Amino acid sequence: MSTEPIWRPDAERAARARITRFRALAEERSGRPLPDYAALHRWSVEARDEFWQLLWEFAEVRGEPGTTALEHGDRMPGARWFPEARLNFAENLLRREGDAPALVFRNESGERESLSFTELREQVARATAALRAAGIGPGDRVAAILPNRPEAVIGMLACASLGAVWSSCSPDFGAAGIVDRFGQIGPRLLIAVDGYPYGGKRFPILDRLPEILAELPSVERCVVVPYLTEAPGLGGLPESQSWAEFLASGRDASPAHAALPFDHPLYILYSSGTTGRPKCIVHGAGGTLLQHLKEQLLHVDLGPEDRLFYFTTCGWMMWNWLASGLATGASLLLYDGSPSWPDPGALFRIAEAEGVNVFGTSAKFLDAVAKSGVVPREEADLSGLRALLSTGSPLAPEGFDFVYQQISPELHLASISGGTDIVSCFVLGDPSAPVWRGEIQRPGLGMQVEVFGPDGRAIHGEAGELVCTAAFPSMPLGFWNDPDGARYRAAYFERYPGVWHHGDWIRETGNGGYVITGRSDAVLNPGGVRIGTSEIYRAVESLDEVVEGLAVGQSWDDDLRIVLFVVLREDVELDDTLVQRIRKVVREKASPRHVPARVLAVPDIPRTRSGKITELAVRELVHGRPVGNVEALANPEALEHFRDRPELAR
Repeated sequence: MSTEPIWRPDAERAARARITRFRALAEERSGRPLPDYAALHRWSVEARDEFWQLLWEFAEVRGEPGTTALEHGDRMPGARWFPEARLNFAENLLRREGDAPALVFRNESGERESLSFTELREQVARATAALRAAGIGPGDRVAAILPNRPEAVIGMLACASLGAVWSSCSPDFGAAGIVDRFGQIGPRLLIAVDGYPYGGKRFPILDRLPEILAELPSVERCVVVPYLTEAPGLGGLPESQSWAEFLASGRDASPAHAALPFDHPLYILYSSGTTGRPKCIVHGAGGTLLQHLKEQLLHVDLGPEDRLFYFTTCGWMMWNWLASGLATGASLLLYDGSPSWPDPGALFRIAEAEGVNVFGTSAKFLDAVAKSGVVPREEADLSGLRALLSTGSPLAPEGFDFVYQQISPELHLASISGGTDIVSCFVLGDPSAPVWRGEIQRPGLGMQVEVFGPDGRAIHGEAGELVCTAAFPSMPLGFWNDPDGARYRAAYFERYPGVWHHGDWIRETGNGGYVITGRSDAVLNPGGVRIGTSEIYRAVESLDEVVEGLAVGQSWDDDLRIVLFVVLREDVELDDTLVQRIRKVVREKASPRHVPARVLAVPDIPRTRSGKITELAVRELVHGRPVGNVEALANPEALEHFRDRPELAR
């Protein structure tokens, strides 16, 4: 473990951070000394009602909070936040006016579009009126098959404005994957793009829409957004119109936002697991808004002076998180396309051109850039960048080194982790505090994060299950089509009744932070010793010959043996010498317990659409069991590289 932090903010930066101002306000309001983050966090979970009330005021949330912040706070699930409140999510995201850019859109083909805050408000007002003219009202579902373009943000805000529920996926989903999701929620209106560019190629999807619509009988109207062509032909689509025609039906509309309950449904997101149909997770407007404002204002220090970028698609919760940046007054940079087209330096050059201050991406993207040999600080002037956020999978200590050595030594690097389940984070950054190599800085304010051992009790300094032992506002309202809440309770509260069990394998550090070593359901257990897979990946991926690894446990002789699959560089073969080097580096950098019994080469590794590798799907194949919900994968064809491997037969 490092004895010194890899970065620390200077005194002026720490003093002017919003979290510092908030801590002073909390100290004044609570009447108790809060000298540091640990004290502030302790107060935020011990006095959750006071904390979230103060955050409402600090964030200047538009709406009526009522007199009660928390009802039945000892129940999980069952707690109710701001039961008397009335607010509108869209109104809070559209509070800023003027000519400054609200949305700047860029894609890999060089297309650029910009909408000012005033123009965005006007477009949302027209889209809201168009939805209303189409008969869409509070509680109705609107589904979208869209890339990360302005139309997605406009459509979402229009739904939120009148109280409809937004659900989206990216256009690279296959027809079956789209139907698996939207078929469960009965959308009345579908917004779809005609196609999308990726990796220098064009992928039309208009010909898939009749098949999709045939499986979605609830859809009464289909609105098509032109992207690949200026005027896509809609002859084969019943009850369809172009985006321009749709907006025209709401011409001359003025903003009118419905005052809705705090728990009014806002989003339906989908689990990305590969075991059965995706779960339809319903998130509320108030909880999503408060949680995102807390994270962006306090943990990222985002504000009107900033331009926020996050590389994401509309099928990942980070898109929802990115959109909420508008509530801070920040401008958003939307990007569509391959993050590495035409080369791995492309996003950094766009960041320079657009003046990005906060750059968000995945740990796997940073690792891929590092492996490519591209040096971002030589590709672009990144002096305006003050924060870099990383999520999707654990960021290895070497990833921290790469950011500070090859991107910028002045960055606040925040490794963050949470999930679709809570549309936010459990653990994340603190811009007023040091960053330690390989560590997530802090538990989120208001989040009573603990680490449980096998007996369901809190442990310290050892790896265990990430849990949250008290209710928080962005807990799901429930699952769609789960009237008695049985599936919802089984997903998160079955293992530890009354406690949120998240499924991450995590360890506290001596610096007040955390290290996540993978999903707990993918933790390996050879000889009864629990091993996080990321420890193996960190070791093996330190070799130049290895691009990426995936480890699973295979039942063997009444125990479990570790099988490691590796993707190698194009000019490398997996011979006995390399296998021994892999085993040696795993033994040295991890432990003898981590050393794989078998090492096998594959050309590709299956991953979800948010970039996470899918150990569970591979584990099922290794044991000869079927894999469900393959539409959750970005590259389901990669599964074939793991099926019926003779090297793993008895």
